[in-house]
Amino acid sequence: MKKRILGFTISTVAVIVVAVASFISFKVYNANAGGGKGVAAKVNGEVIYVNDLKQSYADHAQIKDKVSFEEFYTKTLDVFVNGKLVYQAAKEAKIEETPEYQRQLVTAKEDLARKLYLERMVDEKVTAEAVNELYNEYTAKFESQKEVSAKHILVETEEKAKEVIAKLNKGEDFVKLAGEYSKDSVADLGYFTAEMMVPEFSKAAFAMNKGEYSKTPVKTEFGYHVILVEDERASKPMALKDVEPQLKNMVTQKVVAEIFENLQKNAKVEKYTLEGEVIPAAK
Repeated sequence: MKKRILGFTISTVAVIVVAVASFISFKVYNANAGGGKGVAAKVNGEVIYVNDLKQSYADHAQIKDKVSFEEFYTKTLDVFVNGKLVYQAAKEAKIEETPEYQRQLVTAKEDLARKLYLERMVDEKVTAEAVNELYNEYTAKFESQKEVSAKHILVETEEKAKEVIAKLNKGEDFVKLAGEYSKDSVADLGYFTAEMMVPEFSKAAFAMNKGEYSKTPVKTEFGYHVILVEDERASKPMALKDVEPQLKNMVTQKVVAEIFENLQKNAKVEKYTLEGEVIPAAK
């Protein structure tokens, strides 16, 4: 079966609450920013505007892709209210006058300036042209490989696998048997190359012809498989739309690396050991 990592599913609501709670912790709102846009809540006389929630929604693309603004508003208004209550309590406790607050405020300002600077530079340089250029490099270097499309039935024991094969030999339907026997909910594996699977599985699948199923159980670390090869083809480069997020990430990493390289090249930097001795510059 595929070398994949199975993760836990987090509810959309939980994702929203965590993301927005983080947002409230670090973003400072202008009390007049939502003027004319409608009031979402009043907390001890302080106004939370609908526009505040709209801005939070707009700043989190991962949330916009999953829920509408109306659902976001319903799920997170209490988060904003609670955030305002905690801030009011902090002011009452004169937290802003403490040395620790002042120290962290300096750090927060620097962090925000760094973040916005890098975002601006990335926005300027991670262009469609840069992504297309990287995609063209990918397609030019692409080497086609054989792919097969297959289904499988995964069971715990060799005896069960042989039982499945015996029923296939009698003409029973593979999909029907997968529903009855397989402990893997992903019966249809789609197209894959040899290195995408564990070695024992690939060796068996790529040795079979189109339309053939394995006549003996295939043992892997996951259990015993009965494999049905449905098709074979030569692999092709992925479409731009399918790899664009990865390409943008690669271009972004390159841009950020170049920014640091240029900054260091044009700066005078002196570093010292804990004993106060100068650390020689790397050659």
